[in-house]
Amino acid sequence: MADRTPPLSVEELHALVAGGEIDTVVLAFPDMQGRLQGKRFAARFFLDEVLHHGTEGCDYLLAVDPEMNTVDGYAMSSWERGYGDFAMRPDPATLRRVPWHPGTALLLADLAWNDGTPVAVAPRQILRRQLERLAALGYTAQVGTELEFIVFKDSYEAAWDAGYRGLTPANQYNVDYSILGTGRVEPLLRRLRNDMAGAGLTVESAKGECNPGQHEIAFRYAEALRTCDQHALYKTGAKEIAAQEGVSITFMAKYNEREGNSCHIHLSLADADGRNAMAGPDGMSEVMRHFLAGQLAALRDFCLLYAPNINSYKRFQPGSFAPTAVAWGHDNRTCALRVVGHGRSLRFENRLPGGDVNPHLAVAALVAAGLYGVEHRLELPDPCPGNAYTAGFEHVPTTLREAAELWENSPIAKAAFGDDVVAHYRNMARVELDAFDAAVTDWELRRSFERL
Repeated sequence: MADRTPPLSVEELHALVAGGEIDTVVLAFPDMQGRLQGKRFAARFFLDEVLHHGTEGCDYLLAVDPEMNTVDGYAMSSWERGYGDFAMRPDPATLRRVPWHPGTALLLADLAWNDGTPVAVAPRQILRRQLERLAALGYTAQVGTELEFIVFKDSYEAAWDAGYRGLTPANQYNVDYSILGTGRVEPLLRRLRNDMAGAGLTVESAKGECNPGQHEIAFRYAEALRTCDQHALYKTGAKEIAAQEGVSITFMAKYNEREGNSCHIHLSLADADGRNAMAGPDGMSEVMRHFLAGQLAALRDFCLLYAPNINSYKRFQPGSFAPTAVAWGHDNRTCALRVVGHGRSLRFENRLPGGDVNPHLAVAALVAAGLYGVEHRLELPDPCPGNAYTAGFEHVPTTLREAAELWENSPIAKAAFGDDVVAHYRNMARVELDAFDAAVTDWELRRSFERL
């Protein structure tokens, strides 16, 4: 049974509100982009009314682009449908304090229509559905995400005013694993670690990365939904803390031509007794072999959920530590899928997602792909023993357009997620592609203004 004990109980919240320590409660949900959307409530009103009855939010929150523009093509929300509300139902298992905001607690919501039917295209619901399918086979998914970001000395407002050009990174050179390099920004990293621990996340470590100003903070793995919820909270909280410190951070997949921000996702399966179902007497169990074979079979079809933005595909460059090959290997960082650990810690890592990924959607894709492999008893091919970049494997999609077409026409995706989910997220990709195709970029201006 997965541990769903919240960092803060409802009873504790009542006591903290009565004692004047908590005066604000945030109720939020992850949107299509993985951002937290919702409302702030007076704490007493939240306890008296919202906790048991929920609240409402405009259904366009799952049908807008990243700039919150209303766009067409979504079946669930449109001008023709009147842009009505859906219900936001608090999930008490996600209740926690928010140390970076005084007197504040937060919890996440599940979305439902007025008749009680879950909103099928909501990221949390998409993940819940796949986890229920997994539970029917007697397994739970244990997940850890490793999320990289770049720190700039400029505030978010200064970065905006500069058009995000000419920003000053917090480090001037590659500080991968450098204690000196992380020491330069330790006040920020320390606050991020400590405030996230205060919000109920279990912090493991912080380390420098390759791109100037790039860092990673790692958190302990947990049951899949809890990890994804915490991932979304961390991204929002990290940006809020950075803003309070007068600096900015970005999780975008590829900020510049150097190393991108990755989000490697580790997954293992636990059986009903809590044992690692992926470990066998001589290494990988049969279920792991089928589960991993399913990852390979569905990787290209599900790439839209691993790399959901135009910028995501700029990471996939040879020799960049971002994968280009649909391949797996033992502790091989040139492959899209890397098997690591031994015995109780045996697991696989999907190296495809970047820092811009929606964790709920990506983990739902991992589980759905694994179930496809288990249900069809797919055979796992031999591992890649060397450099997957040059070994001739099938290539991951190279553009959002390619990934969206694979997703839209995938019988695996339609069987696992349903036609409504497939159509909804295909439309999300269409909106982004239409906007990008109409934009004139800095690259075009520099290349064309005078010389063409």
